[in-house]
Amino acid sequence: MIQSMTGYGSAEKGEFRVEIRSLNHRFIEINIRMPQDLLKHDIALRNMIRKRFSRGKFDVNISLLSGRAIKIGIDTDRAKALYDALNQLRDDLGLLDEIKVDTMVVFKDMILREDFEYNINSLFDAFNEALDELATMREDEGENLKIDLEKRIDSLDRMMDMVKSYSSDLIIDMKDRMSKRIRSLMGDVSLDEGRILQEIAMIAEKSDINEEITRIDSHLGQMRKILLEGDTIGRRIEFILQELFREVNTISSKVPDYRVSSILVDMRAEIERMREQSQNIQ
Repeated sequence: MIQSMTGYGSAEKGEFRVEIRSLNHRFIEINIRMPQDLLKHDIALRNMIRKRFSRGKFDVNISLLSGRAIKIGIDTDRAKALYDALNQLRDDLGLLDEIKVDTMVVFKDMILREDFEYNINSLFDAFNEALDELATMREDEGENLKIDLEKRIDSLDRMMDMVKSYSSDLIIDMKDRMSKRIRSLMGDVSLDEGRILQEIAMIAEKSDINEEITRIDSHLGQMRKILLEGDTIGRRIEFILQELFREVNTISSKVPDYRVSSILVDMRAEIERMREQSQNIQ
């Protein structure tokens, strides 16, 4: 199934509330904010995300629900080290002030800690439930992106049919125009008809777009197949769109016909819109 990289999931279990947001990103980036006592579980939580998702920027916030039993403790070793450092600073600066508890309170974030009892299974259960909700939202959005891209592929197909209908007459028209132009410029001068036709054929060959048309048809077919396959397809779609854009530009440089040029402008705009959509696909 196709997934968007945009989504949100949240859950509450036991002492914990977990919120997870994801946005589009070239690779996978995970930022987790949680109480210090839970930092030892950081790697396990990151692995839970990596196991289920391959792309996206994930912002995770783990908070403790109110009503939990909390004990305020002091990190004695850190407090002593801070006290010694402040005394050393006082002596180095030649100050007379005595280091008191009031002074230490300024650095409370360094020496105070919250001790609380918790059930680790509650944390993992809440995390998994939030991931489930996130995945559902990403899949729903991914389905919408798929439908939109399929419609745009149909649109490109229709435009290519128009290009094909014009291209069949382009070479003949070009030969006729060039032949008339040469004769009008040369007047009554005797011309080698065979040589003229050879030169016209060489120029016309450079304007032939059959190869580009074939490649565009192939790229559109590949995109349909990839969308049906689903899974992690974002980078593949982006690559095909890049190749489509290249082929359309090549046709534009070969064919000066205003009717085809107008269609190609619309095709480039459609491909650009598809690029924007594909950047949010996992």
